[in-house]
Amino acid sequence: MSRLSLSDIYRITVPGDPRLRPDGSAVAYTVTTADRDSDENRSEIWLAAPGAGPRRLTGGPHDSSPRWSPDGRSLAFLRPVDGRPQLHLLPMDGGEPRVLTAAPLGAGPAVWSPDGRSIAYSGPCGDLDPHAPVVADRLDHKADGTGLLRGLTMQVFVLRVETAQAGTGEVRQVTSGDFHAGEPSWSHDGGRLLFTADMEADRDLVAGGAVYSVDASGGEPERLTGAEVLCAGVWWPGERPLVVGYAGDPVGHARLFELGADGLAEVKTGLDRNIMMGAPGYPGAVPQMAGDDLLFCARDGGFTHLYRAPGEKIVGGDLTISGVSAAGRRIAYVAATPYSVGDVYIADLPATGDETPPAVTRLTDHALPDVELFVPRARTFTAPDGTPVEGFVLRDETLTGPGPLLLDAHGGPHNAWAPVFDGVHLYHQVLAARGWTVLTVNPRGSDGYGEAFYTALTGAWGIADTGDFLNPIDELVDEGIADPERLAVTGYSYGGYVSCWLPTRTGRFKAAIPGGCVSDLLSLAGTSDAGHLLKVYECRGDLSAQSPMTHVARVTTPTLLLHGEDDDRCPVGQAEQWFAALREQGVPVRLVRYPGGSHLFILNGRPSHRFDYNERIVAWLQQWIPVDGTPVSPS
Repeated sequence: MSRLSLSDIYRITVPGDPRLRPDGSAVAYTVTTADRDSDENRSEIWLAAPGAGPRRLTGGPHDSSPRWSPDGRSLAFLRPVDGRPQLHLLPMDGGEPRVLTAAPLGAGPAVWSPDGRSIAYSGPCGDLDPHAPVVADRLDHKADGTGLLRGLTMQVFVLRVETAQAGTGEVRQVTSGDFHAGEPSWSHDGGRLLFTADMEADRDLVAGGAVYSVDASGGEPERLTGAEVLCAGVWWPGERPLVVGYAGDPVGHARLFELGADGLAEVKTGLDRNIMMGAPGYPGAVPQMAGDDLLFCARDGGFTHLYRAPGEKIVGGDLTISGVSAAGRRIAYVAATPYSVGDVYIADLPATGDETPPAVTRLTDHALPDVELFVPRARTFTAPDGTPVEGFVLRDETLTGPGPLLLDAHGGPHNAWAPVFDGVHLYHQVLAARGWTVLTVNPRGSDGYGEAFYTALTGAWGIADTGDFLNPIDELVDEGIADPERLAVTGYSYGGYVSCWLPTRTGRFKAAIPGGCVSDLLSLAGTSDAGHLLKVYECRGDLSAQSPMTHVARVTTPTLLLHGEDDDRCPVGQAEQWFAALREQGVPVRLVRYPGGSHLFILNGRPSHRFDYNERIVAWLQQWIPVDGTPVSPS
């Protein structure tokens, strides 16, 4: 057995978006790999069933979003046509996929009507002229991953499947206006569609969101919820629609609601935990019904588990769930473990606690059969005020004596590290094999530890969290694990902020590597696609006091900045400011910009960029903190 290498990024296979066939007999899911030759992320759709080997349904290279017809005889999915994602239909009794849409700007995932005759989807609408002047009257005129919106909005469309297959069907746009419609959900009689949207004129200044209903043939949407809940998503899997939203401002935990004739009623889970709907970089799944059981995902500590309302854990243990599908009393889900980036599981209810059924896939075992992984060890550290702070220590446990340590701060800030294997931070495993200790900490602001802990960072970036990072390092130094003269810090997004902030507090770090960083909250508020809302709801108060740039004169740490060129969440100017300030001060500094890279490029960007990101981290660390004074190759 060998240890992981950075080039294994081209072997790792990641499953996602599991969808149970309506009879529960099999699960369709996506499989994503990094293709070295094309420098693209390749995705295909596969099928697995208990007792049968997985088989490929589509050949890609960019197939996604499988969705079963109600009778289970067809599978709708997205595939690019001339660079735009279009809906296709795969007959399960044999035959080639047929294209259903020719949307000028592309289509979204299929949402089948109850009778299987129609498909609704949310897709982009607008006339994009790349050469026309861009006029903005509100702050929400751009979005990370899309760029300048140029009047583009997301609207709801409906198509008739039978005529669309014959090539004569007409796609009907059922919503229009100056707002973005979320993914729709059908009423049980198929006559109406529910969706979430924020239609307020000042939605760029004040966060909002409500549930709307519209006739499936089109018309004026009817608002169904008031201002007391900010609605983020709506689904109608059972007797009543389910809504995930925030009680008032988007501060604190997302909560689960049922929508009835009298409005929204919160589903009391009995858990002081955040509802996790799932998003890029954030695990979880949308709430749904399995028979009479209401299922939802929530983070508990670093792990994301599946619960049955009111608050009974039915899938737990050392795993993180990133996709759930239910059919009758059967569920399918994707989960990562300390030994796998993810596999597909099928289980029958009732299920309770930490018993995990056998996986119906063995993707990591097959992709990396010769690789032995280091496993993070959970620790509870103590912050300066006595608050317990969970962290995870990754190292070669056979080594003795103090060695170099890398502190890695997660993004968010309302995300959390989990002690599972992921295909993004490969440098963790590579450094552990070279004698490093990698410390990941879930400081105040992290999800999974209760709402008070979640909101403790509000208006206090760099103030409430500094001790949560530094005290765990002190404990590992006192235990003889970390060498106080060989410490480094890295992180991405909010973690990039931390990697700029901590060197303003102490000179103990010999290397810093901020990725997708935030160096100046004042300029971020006016340039980020979420800058104003971040200022109003997250950072608040004195932005200058919380900005690393205010204190940059104290920094002496050699710094490597890694940033996506097209990042609209944390614009590249944040890295440019930090780079210029350190360069003017004579601090060793290097700025690396990734062309075309959005804020999420380390998750879904070009494989060569993701490889380079990992490689440069290892190289910078070995340049400034050589293990035992002996340089080694970074690749």
